[in-house]
Amino acid sequence: MLRFFFEFWEATRIAISSVWSNKLRAVLTTLGIIIGIVSVTGMATVVNGIEKGFEQDIASLGTDVIYIEKWPWVNGPGFKWWNYINRPNITADMAEALNERSRSVEVATAVVRTNRSLKSSIESISSATIMGAQANYPDVHDVDLADGYFFNEFDDQSARKVAIIGAGIAENLFPFGTPLGKSLTISGSKYTVIGVMTKKGEGSEGPGSEDWGVQIPFNAFENQFGTRWRDVSVRAKVLPTFAMVDAKDEIRGVLRIARSLDVSEEDNFELNEQATLRATIEPIKNAIFGIGIGLTALALLVGGIGVMNIMFVTVKERTKEIGIRKAVGARRSTILIQFLIEAIVICMVGGIVGVGLSFPLSMIIGAVLPASLDLPTVFFAFGICVAIGTIFGLAPAWTAAKAAPIEALRYE
Repeated sequence: MLRFFFEFWEATRIAISSVWSNKLRAVLTTLGIIIGIVSVTGMATVVNGIEKGFEQDIASLGTDVIYIEKWPWVNGPGFKWWNYINRPNITADMAEALNERSRSVEVATAVVRTNRSLKSSIESISSATIMGAQANYPDVHDVDLADGYFFNEFDDQSARKVAIIGAGIAENLFPFGTPLGKSLTISGSKYTVIGVMTKKGEGSEGPGSEDWGVQIPFNAFENQFGTRWRDVSVRAKVLPTFAMVDAKDEIRGVLRIARSLDVSEEDNFELNEQATLRATIEPIKNAIFGIGIGLTALALLVGGIGVMNIMFVTVKERTKEIGIRKAVGARRSTILIQFLIEAIVICMVGGIVGVGLSFPLSMIIGAVLPASLDLPTVFFAFGICVAIGTIFGLAPAWTAAKAAPIEALRYE
């Protein structure tokens, strides 16, 4: 065992010395490896970024919440929109029906949205998401308030003009002091700020995000903007004792009765859930992964052939050295390990350069997606380098190992 480690260390030292004396040749040889490593790390970063971004986007949806809406979440080529456009709009009455009759629903709430301009006494915002929510909204979705309180049943029933604002709106409309108790004008109507949401930060910028949203009582929204021609969304939180499949069947039955649908009539509403979006994103991830694997494999194949070619050249250049080492007692395995390690070291040089280039690439991707180059991806990249060096360095190393000592000594 000690002899093996000694031979391994000696082979590694010789390999590093050989690569160092031909630095430019080593880097040029590994261009394919570099491109392959950049491809595999970039692909992993993109896939991880899509996953993280997707998880951030749907985290607020809740795994135990069913969304009763007019339209399905998933559509694509061949989507028959005309089957849905004539459906009657969802109303807040459907939330009341679920709260009263459903055995699988813990609580149901109604939500409606619009985009409107905002104005304070000193600043204005041209467009922000205004959400009308019922008082039991926090029972369905987590509401993380940095300051103030959420409106109650009395506020909702009496249609009080109070508002919960996002952190981005608070910073822009009320840059000095606390927004609590101050007036906020939404499309000409004044509301009193009673709460400020905790800042979400990265991945939550721009219109439609929680940082740039305003929540007002449902009835206040209805009085000002109306809900008759708007898509109301009813969210039903399922009791933990019920499976989602069973809950959907039970909810469907309650809603069909509430809408007076005959047995022969189809549903005129849609039951959406988080799992639907997960199933939709999976093919996209697989497609990106498949394309990335194809490009990476092609680049690594070219790089591996380049490494094999240069290793055959190296074996030819050092044929006399191989003969001398064999003449003084070096075993085939020793020569094999020496050149195999040299091939791996060359590939590792490509891996180091590739990973070095991948860090700025991941920063560019991170500007668009919530992604970063993590350690498992880096270790995976170096593992690929070792595998490529072993596979494509084996043939040249075996050629060197089986060389006849006398023939090698006579080689000029």
